Amino acid sequence: MTFEGVVAQAQRLAAAPYAAPADDLPPALAALSYDGYRRIVFRPAEALRLGRNFSAQLFHRGFLQRKRVRLFVQPRDGAPRPVAYDQRLFDLGKDLAGQRFAPDLGFAGFRLHYAFADAPKDRPPGFQEEFLVFLGASYFRLRGDGQEYGLSARGLAIGTGAPEGEEFPDFVAHWICEPEPEARTLTVLSLLDAPSVAGAYRFEIAPGDPSRMTVTASLHPRRRLDKVGLAPLTSMFLHGESGPGARNAQPFDDFRPEVHDSDGLAVAAGGERLWRPLVNGRPAPQISAFRAAPLRGFGLLQRERNFAAYLDVEARHEARPGHWIEPVEAEARPEMVAAGASPRPGGAFADGAVQLFEIPSREEYMDNIVAAFVPATPLEAGKPLRLAYRLTTVGAEPTGALPGDLARVVSTRVGSAERLRPTQPPSPERRLYAIDFEGPNLPRDHDARVRAVVSASAGEMVEPVAAPVPQTGGWRIYVEWRPPAPLPPGDVILRAHLERDSDRISETWDAPA
Repeated sequence: MTFEGVVAQAQRLAAAPYAAPADDLPPALAALSYDGYRRIVFRPAEALRLGRNFSAQLFHRGFLQRKRVRLFVQPRDGAPRPVAYDQRLFDLGKDLAGQRFAPDLGFAGFRLHYAFADAPKDRPPGFQEEFLVFLGASYFRLRGDGQEYGLSARGLAIGTGAPEGEEFPDFVAHWICEPEPEARTLTVLSLLDAPSVAGAYRFEIAPGDPSRMTVTASLHPRRRLDKVGLAPLTSMFLHGESGPGARNAQPFDDFRPEVHDSDGLAVAAGGERLWRPLVNGRPAPQISAFRAAPLRGFGLLQRERNFAAYLDVEARHEARPGHWIEPVEAEARPEMVAAGASPRPGGAFADGAVQLFEIPSREEYMDNIVAAFVPATPLEAGKPLRLAYRLTTVGAEPTGALPGDLARVVSTRVGSAERLRPTQPPSPERRLYAIDFEGPNLPRDHDARVRAVVSASAGEMVEPVAAPVPQTGGWRIYVEWRPPAPLPPGDVILRAHLERDSDRISETWDAPA
């Protein structure tokens, strides 16, 4: 199986009416609780060996993982080998003691393990750690060496936030390509299907610190798609350094100062890079759009890397990765030319917007944040779209993954501006913002040529000051926002960045008030 072969399968699927997968999960598996499903454990000794450095383990169907996913191993030469279900591959746990399942049950997904170069010294030689999971719809989770799983990526998002509801495509088959014996990279081919679209995907995977994945796709719509999210990311934000972040939001009664898998969205387009802190606690879901023509990159990041900000020993939010998406010229990839999909001028990411969907949530287990690139023009039935992008895991910054040498926003804090003569309660008409920037190219001492550039979509930004922070080597903008009366019903957007001699030296802080 080659990428071109998966494209041919996607083309055939898209030319026919959608056939929903069979709802044939045995009752004993469908009735499993969350804990019961977690008790099903793949036996590590049965892992699929993929060269010296990789192996794959399989996920059983059950609980919420109802759909069958076909799995194959593609040898370096010859026909693909189907991975056959065998109950003996798993310890089914006490909830399923005595149960027997048919050999056509299949699997829910798989996970990849890798022999990282700096494995702990107490591990045996050749020890392999899990770093990538494909499980559920078109979701996959990737982490770098030393990181914990956090946010998820997806193959495709359709209708996120639309009144008629979202459509969730499924990866219905995967071909894991056998690498050369000593290879440190691995390729997975995947077939996607949904009522509205079929698609072929190639994932070229390079684990490490950071881990990188180059995604090549050919999408074949069955109908017109007015709103499709390319390279979608899904994460969780409960509360951060300024609480939930929304105006009049109910605070959390939590010993942990912050709880989130991501704390902001970064978008690079044209000559600007923007940082939008995430918000929870609005009365209703909200979609924000950030124009990108063309897109240089975007990502949901976890910039706060300090344990003291979370105090969660088990969750280790400070070790959760960010994901940075960077378009790759599809036209430069030979397999995309062979796929026969007509390129859009400038590529799939040439014109559109990065859309951020924030859902109010009080539950830590709920992913309530979605970010994706939405093209400006719809996808038309019968007209394939080809795209390619690189996904990089991001830990501590600065990192080479993000374009440019701009200083980054590292914190946003809000409080009363009445510090010398406070009223009780504090006046809602005076709010002080302190925005911290850090970066290797910021001046290290007081420099009168550094100034704060600020604006507000409503109200007034008063007396902005840019000052160095000797304790961190960064700079801080202090600015008071005086809201309009009456307040508008939605968000007021505040913006700020640093300039030196009229040159922009920081990304743009873009925050709702």
